[in-house]
Amino acid sequence: MILATDLKIGRTFLLENSPYKVLKYSHHKVARGGGTVKVTVKELQSGSTMEKTFQSTAKFDEITTIKKPLQFLYSDSKNAYLINPDTFEQFEIPLEILGSDIVYVKEGENTNVLFWEDKPLSIEIPPKVTLTVMETAPGVKGNSATNIYKPAKMENGLSVRVPLFIKAGDEVRVDTRTGEYVERVAQT
Repeated sequence: MILATDLKIGRTFLLENSPYKVLKYSHHKVARGGGTVKVTVKELQSGSTMEKTFQSTAKFDEITTIKKPLQFLYSDSKNAYLINPDTFEQFEIPLEILGSDIVYVKEGENTNVLFWEDKPLSIEIPPKVTLTVMETAPGVKGNSATNIYKPAKMENGLSVRVPLFIKAGDEVRVDTRTGEYVERVAQT
């Protein structure tokens, strides 16, 4: 059992039979009364984020989550298929659990998957990924007085708005939190 005052950032706990992870934490002490703990938490099974307030004396069951490094094989319309490269154990994880994050993982790439009691909860992706532009309209020379963007289709099927100077075959960095263009990757 852990106290509400121990719900620091990154801690996982069980509330109403659902696993949660703390994203933000603040403790408010009232002069004579007991303090309150306000946390922003992510429900690990659905991926929803919410704010919760608890009395500082509230107790919760702590849960243990395990990160397993897995290799992404492929996905279909319902599931993503991953394999443990050491034991060759295969995992079939429903896309509704992994959410839209799986689109940023390339086939054959390694990624960490968070498990709780052998149930997959989420996939860990970097904040920025490098993707190749598959198709985009050509830019018009001299049309760069302002920040003008055009749509581009990436190798993973994602549509991202990119600056006019980006052409098909260029590699660009995309922010996985917002799905927006960050920068062009320098050609070596």
